[in-house]
This record gives sequence, C-alpha cells and structure tokens, in this order.
Amino acid sequence: MARAGRVVVVGAGLAGLRTAEELRAAGHDGPLTLVGAEEHLPYDRPPLSKQVLTGSWEPERVALRSADALAELSLDLRLGTRATGLADDAVVLGDGERLPFDHLVVATGVAARRLAHQPRHERVHELRTLEDCLRLQAGLAASRSLLIVGGGFVGAEVAAAARAQGLDVTIVEALPAPFGRVLGTAVAQRCVRLHRDHGVRVLAGARVEELRAGEDGVVLTLADGSVLEADRMLVAVGTSVDAGWAGGTGGAGLACDDHGRVAGRDRVYAVGDVAAWHSPATGDRERVEHWTSATEQARVAARALLGRPVEPAAADLPYFWSDQYRTKIQMVGRPHLADTTRIHDTPGGAAPSVAVYLRRGRLVAAVSFAAPHLLARLRPLVAGAAPEPEVRALTDALGLVPA
Repeated sequence: MARAGRVVVVGAGLAGLRTAEELRAAGHDGPLTLVGAEEHLPYDRPPLSKQVLTGSWEPERVALRSADALAELSLDLRLGTRATGLADDAVVLGDGERLPFDHLVVATGVAARRLAHQPRHERVHELRTLEDCLRLQAGLAASRSLLIVGGGFVGAEVAAAARAQGLDVTIVEALPAPFGRVLGTAVAQRCVRLHRDHGVRVLAGARVEELRAGEDGVVLTLADGSVLEADRMLVAVGTSVDAGWAGGTGGAGLACDDHGRVAGRDRVYAVGDVAAWHSPATGDRERVEHWTSATEQARVAARALLGRPVEPAAADLPYFWSDQYRTKIQMVGRPHLADTTRIHDTPGGAAPSVAVYLRRGRLVAAVSFAAPHLLARLRPLVAGAAPEPEVRALTDALGLVPA
C-alpha cells in the first residue's frame, strides 16, 4: 500500500468529513488536516430547509459528529478558515498561511447563487448555511408574506414551511414550469398542483427585472411590468461551484475520473458537490448534488488515495428526496436523459403516485409522491436499466393505473 503522507481535506461538510473518516478507517495514520470555512462543527445540510427551519429540530441536531467523536480522528481541525488558492503543493488560507500536502481532497461544495444586482439586505435571504437558516427562520417568524424567486426544491421546501406558519407565499420561476428542469414538465405540474392546493401562488415564465428592499419590505418588478410586494424574500436560483480557489471554472465542477482523481493532478482528489466524476453509467462526467453520492465518493476517493483496491461508487445512481407539506417526494436515476415519461397513480387519487422515465425503451429514472414503498420496488429496475415491458409488469402488479 502506498503511503499517503500528509493529507489535507478542504471542506468540512458531509463529503469532507466522510473522507477523513474513510481515510482513518482504511488505515491512514499520518497527518490529516480538515479545513472548513464555517465555524460550526461539520453538519448535515438537508435538514436546514426541512426540520430546522420549521423548528421541529434544534440547530444542534444537524451536527454530523460530536467534538469528542472528531477528536478520535486525530485531525488538525481548521474551522472558520477559508482556502483561497493553491501554490505548488500547498493550500493557501485566507490569512496567508500555507498548508503543505502530499495529497489534497477538495470538498468545498457549492454556494448559493445570487441574482444580478441582488442587494445585501436583512429582508433578502438565501439558504445554504446554518446561519442562513437561522436568519430566515427569525425573519419568517416576524413576517406575514414571502416572495420566493426560483422554483427548485429548496424554494419549495421553504414555501411549505412558510405556509405552515400562515404566511402568504408566492413562487416566481423564470422557466415555463417550476421543477421542470429536474423532473420534466408533466411531473413538475404535480409539484405545482401540490403547492397551489396549499394556497401558494405560483408564477411560471416570470423574469425578474428589478428587486428593491427597504425597511417596509421588498418589491419585485417582473419583465411584464407586474409588481409584487412582500415582507421578505428568498432567492433560491440554484448554486455555483466553490472551486475557483482550486482552479475550477464555471459551473461544471472539478473534472475527475471514476475514483475522484482531478484531471491533470495525480495527488489531488475531489468529492461531493464540487466534483464532476466520470460516470460509468453514462460515459460522461457528472456533478451530482446528492447526499448518498457524497458519502460513496468519499469512500472511493479515500481508498484510491491510499492505493487500496476499490470498486466504483455504488451511488453512481443519483438519489434525492424532498419533504413538502406532508408529502415526501423521492427521485432515483436521471430524469433528464428520458425521451418518454409516464405517470401512474394509485386507484382513486393522484397520490401516492410514481412517474417512470424511459430512454429508448429502458428505465433511466423514477419519481414517487408519498410512496417510498413504490420507489423501493422501482429502484433496482432503474439501476439495471430495465426494459419497458418489465417496468410495465411491475406497475401492473403494484395496482397502479396510468394517469
């Protein structure tokens, strides 16, 4: 086994922490530094827009490991410290310090994308960090109305939380259908219906022309001249890769092989949201912002870095879930590859329901609404790219009917 020497992991979220844990579990007993831009101990992000925002979890509950558990890893833990660049074989920190490394793992994830000319104002929010969540939580408690710019899943989960608190909520989406980029138009309409059934105003094909914020609230002017006002606003227009310090450009992430090694850098690896790994399933490089992918990539990269035998990541199959109102929406696979989408309902109602996505007669993805048991049956078929007759036989056996 090759000796790893001094390993530096930059990014103290899920992917970075799991990498450090996997390195120790696989036998690395050398120096190991974990650098994190936030001052908090490593924590889990998905609950921020779900349990923490609604108050069902205390903020401390999102911690991935206690201070004592982290101490057992014998880490040089650098929290509240941002990496700003690479110089030779060292990471440059914000205070100018250089951390030399024999191997580097980049796990800095993504940042919330901002609108052009977006003001920095206490009534205009983003949601990526724990501090963002706590500020938004306090803001919602003091408000009666909320505008959400962006029709993705973070915005949808915040809309559900705000409606549960009695706020008037409007979602503004530039695309023809909110959620359409991820789920496709037909399935996206199920999400839109869910929100409208709970009193949310959903505006599609609406582009922001101007955003103003003041002491009395926020004012949004759309391209068609219409004006929307609210006490508060959430900007949820996606994410941008946090890899400029490591030489990454654009939104594609750091290009990696299927073991996480960054192209052109033999001793640099990348895991999690920042990394675009080669996918054996598609033959392309993909950047997958999913919890399960981050944990699997950490396992693979750690063993590859140490020269241990390793199989490709089992989570090459993307998985995602979202809690909205009392409906759990789950997705497995790659809906964007599909050329055909079919929705199946349980008799007598639209939910529980599933959608199957096919490409050239093979199953490439499935989405379920309030039906985790149905998705569990479909998941192995997605993993195996099952032919359409096999998919149809299963949906028939489950008693599902075409929508």
